[in-house]
Amino acid sequence: MPTKKTTPDMILLIVTFVLLAIGLIMVYSASAVWAEYKFTDSFFFAKRQMLFAVVGVLAMFFIMNVDYWTWRTWAKVLLIVCFVLLLLVLIPGIGNVRNGSRSWIGVGAFSIQPSEFMKLAMIAFLAKFLSEKQKVITSFKLGLMPSLGLVFTAFALIMIQPDLGTGTVMVGTCVVMIFIAGARISHFAGLGLIGAAGFVGLIISAPYRMKRITSFLDPWADPLGSGFQMIQSLLAIGPGGLFGLGLGQSRQKSFYLPEPQTDFIFAILAEELGFIGGTFVLLLFSILLWRGIRIALGAPDLYGSLLACGIIAMIAIQVMINIGVVTGLIPVTGITLPFLSYGGSSLTLMLMAVGVLLNISRYSRY
Repeated sequence: MPTKKTTPDMILLIVTFVLLAIGLIMVYSASAVWAEYKFTDSFFFAKRQMLFAVVGVLAMFFIMNVDYWTWRTWAKVLLIVCFVLLLLVLIPGIGNVRNGSRSWIGVGAFSIQPSEFMKLAMIAFLAKFLSEKQKVITSFKLGLMPSLGLVFTAFALIMIQPDLGTGTVMVGTCVVMIFIAGARISHFAGLGLIGAAGFVGLIISAPYRMKRITSFLDPWADPLGSGFQMIQSLLAIGPGGLFGLGLGQSRQKSFYLPEPQTDFIFAILAEELGFIGGTFVLLLFSILLWRGIRIALGAPDLYGSLLACGIIAMIAIQVMINIGVVTGLIPVTGITLPFLSYGGSSLTLMLMAVGVLLNISRYSRY
C-alpha cells in the first residue's frame, strides 16, 4: 500500500474554492431579479445554492480523507444504486418533470438528479473494470464491448428522461477512459461511425432537438422561438466588452435570457465582468485540469490513474460543451457549468469528484 502524504494538492483545493466563490456570487447576481419577481426574495436561488455548497464542501472534505480504493470496493454497489434511481425517476409520482425532462426525484423541498450521480458511479466502476481487464482491453469482444455495453445501457435510461446533455457528458467521459486504458483506435473508428449515425438518429427523432440544430446554424431564422436563448446569450456577451458592465449590472438577466442562473450563467458573467472576467474563469478551469492531469500521472496504481482521468475528462467535457453553447459554437444541450451554475445535484457531484482527486493526490508521486 502506497504511503499517504500529509496534505492534498493545495493548488487544486484553492482553485476549487475560488471557482465556488465566483459561482455563488454569480448565482445571486444572475438570479436576483427573477427570484424577487417569482418568490419575492432576491436571495432565493443564492440561499439554496449556498446550502448545497456547504453540503458539497463537507462531502468533499469527507471523501478527501477516504482512501480512493474504497471506491473500487463499493463501485458495483454504487452503480447498482444509480441504475435503480434512474429507473425510479421514470415512474410518474416519483420522478419530477422540469422543462420537459423527467430527471429529478423530490426529497422534501429539494430534488436530486440521479443522472448526475450516475456519471461519478460509472467512472468509479469503469476504472475498476478497466484496471482489472487490462490484458484484454485490446479485445473487441472481451474488453471493449462489455464496458461500452454498460455505458450505453445507462445512456439509454438517461435518454428516456430525456437528457441528451448529461448522457453525452457521461459517454464522452467513458470513451476517454477506455481509450486511455489502451483500447484499439481501429475499434473506436468503427464504433465512432455507428455512434455518429445513432446521434443523428436521436436528433432527428425529436423535433425539439432538430430545432436546436437549426437555431444553432441560424438563430435569427426564429428569433422569438428556437433561436431566442442563443441570441439573448450573444447579446449578453457582446456588450460586456473588455471589462464588463459591472457586477450586478447585467441587462439580459432582467427577463430577457431565460433562467440565467443555470446553463447560461457564463453569459451573465461575461456581460458583467467582461472578457477579463471570462478569461480569468477559463484560466481557473485550466489550472484545475492541469492539476488533475498531474494527479492522474502520479497516481500509484492504474485504478487511481483511471479514476482521476475520468473525473478530469468529465469536468473538461462539461466545461467545453457549456462554454461552446453559451458562445454559439455548438447547439444548445442543457449542460451546467461546473461549480458556477445553479443546481444542487451538479454542484454536490463536482465537489465530491474533487474530493476523490484530492485523496488521490495524497498518494501521488508528484
